[in-house]
Amino acid sequence: MSFNNLDQLYRSVIMDHYKNPRNKGSLETDAVTIDMNNPTCGDRIHLTLKVTDGVVEDAKFDGEGCSISMSSASMMTQIVKGKKVEEALELADIFSKMMMGEEYSDKYDLEDVEALQGVSQFPARIKCATLAWKAMEKGVKE
Repeated sequence: MSFNNLDQLYRSVIMDHYKNPRNKGSLETDAVTIDMNNPTCGDRIHLTLKVTDGVVEDAKFDGEGCSISMSSASMMTQIVKGKKVEEALELADIFSKMMMGEEYSDKYDLEDVEALQGVSQFPARIKCATLAWKAMEKGVKE
């Protein structure tokens, strides 16, 4: 597959998550709630996590922001559900390294999250992509 085709595929995955977000909403009972924002561009996220016995049982988000931040939140909630807290934190570390253009572990299938790797070429957008991940890290550590 050529670079242009791959780039187009990644863009379509990002836009699909933006237009059809997965896990949009809020958990009501026994949920950790994290509110974070990115003041430089106005992205805002409200993340709720249900963590039981060290496992992220459920994750939902709500908020406002650009296509990068909202699609990243959608992808993040998908990939951490069912993972142990340690695995979710490892995924956040891998994602952070991906955003910084650094080498990262291929221990996990990143699924749709890989579509965001091109964001690393746009430093101003990295905070958009990492907002939900930082909220998740904060939430599972509480």
